[in-house]
Amino acid sequence: MADATHYDLVVIGAGSGSAVVDDRFSDWRVAIIERDAFGGTCLNRGCIPTKMFVLPSDLARDAAEGERLDVHTSYDGVDWPALRDRIFGRTDASARQGRADRDRSDNVDVLTGTACFTGPRALTVALKDGGEVALTADRVVLATGGSPVVPDIPGLAEVRHHTSDDVMRLDALPRRIGVLGGGYVGCELAHVFAALGSTVVQVEATDTLLGTQDADVARLVTEHCARQWDVRTGTTVERFSRDGDAVTMHLDHGDPVTVDTVLVSIGRRPGTAGLGLEVAGVELDDGGRVVVDGHQRTSAEGVWALGDVSTDVPLKHVANHEARVVQHNLLHPDELVTTDHRFVPNAVFTSPQVGAAGLTEQRAREDGLDVAVATSRFEDTAYGWALEADDQGWFCKVVADRATGRLVGAHLAGPHAATLVQPLIMAMGLELPVVGLARSQYWIHPAPTEVVEQALLALEEELTAGR
Repeated sequence: MADATHYDLVVIGAGSGSAVVDDRFSDWRVAIIERDAFGGTCLNRGCIPTKMFVLPSDLARDAAEGERLDVHTSYDGVDWPALRDRIFGRTDASARQGRADRDRSDNVDVLTGTACFTGPRALTVALKDGGEVALTADRVVLATGGSPVVPDIPGLAEVRHHTSDDVMRLDALPRRIGVLGGGYVGCELAHVFAALGSTVVQVEATDTLLGTQDADVARLVTEHCARQWDVRTGTTVERFSRDGDAVTMHLDHGDPVTVDTVLVSIGRRPGTAGLGLEVAGVELDDGGRVVVDGHQRTSAEGVWALGDVSTDVPLKHVANHEARVVQHNLLHPDELVTTDHRFVPNAVFTSPQVGAAGLTEQRAREDGLDVAVATSRFEDTAYGWALEADDQGWFCKVVADRATGRLVGAHLAGPHAATLVQPLIMAMGLELPVVGLARSQYWIHPAPTEVVEQALLALEEELTAGR
């Protein structure tokens, strides 16, 4: 192997990590190492393609339920190969363009392969097309993302199964699919397959789907999903068996379930395996994540980390925020800024949609806060009438700290929840007082946002009662 090439900066991972390097680094010698496609999980097998599948799935579900609104519509099926090719035709092209744009940069070398530390800020890269190169760097950014966890369940390795990495690229819509796990990935993809016509059986070990959400949200989503596909909560798969092309899931209680394939979606692990972080002096926590401080610095001098490899909130907007923090701190080492993870929002594009930010009511109380809580129902708004929401239970729930009079949590389940939560995120981020928040602005009537207005008005009343 030739002598090591020295760089000012090496970035491992070309998802949000690639976004660190912009024109302000034009006088730096930079290497970007990516073993797969540019764009990371989000572009290639995560949030972007899943939402591109969710939208036609929502359309299919709405068409099938048109009679509820006195419209004679029906769903007649999907051209799965055309849908798949349209979606990945766009995302794959974007990934190729991202790589091509970097290849045109005079100061950036792109290496396709797998990196491994051989010492502090020293690495080897096993190139995808063969060979190996050695690098050293003044600074290294770890942005290797994460990967799906595949559990060691007897028989799973012998049957047809997929993860979110590849299930959306199937050649045909599965006739029957088992979904193992009730988190956001499992719930979104269960909705996609069920709405498009698959028979779906979703198995979750805990008592509800989306167990990390507010308890009221989790209960409502579980109830709704169970109306649309077969949901088995409080259940585990003890083993799998195969009979020809059929896959049987043997459950800890209840009859076995036979499907054509299985989606494994029980969680994700940080992408630290094989990086040689121990010889680099990079510390990991008990969950296998890279430990970082508030500035995104690791325990190793000159090594930074961002995104799923180091955060316990594996969301693209979190990785993007952390990339901006790392970018600033690399360029301004004497003026370090910190990440702000106080009010990280999340959304789950299942049926019904979920939007949330801040603390759940349960977590706020566990943290010892004296909280005021208010809930408004979609069915009590004019737009809710248009939606015929009376039997749906959709709601907006807001949580405030009585000591400060400020929002600490917001949770919605219903149409447009991922959009409706945004003004509440803004209120939390700007630390605006709840009292007067709803009355200080107009809320369009009739629009879905009135459910947010009504929740805030009820919360203000709760906070001011007895004064």
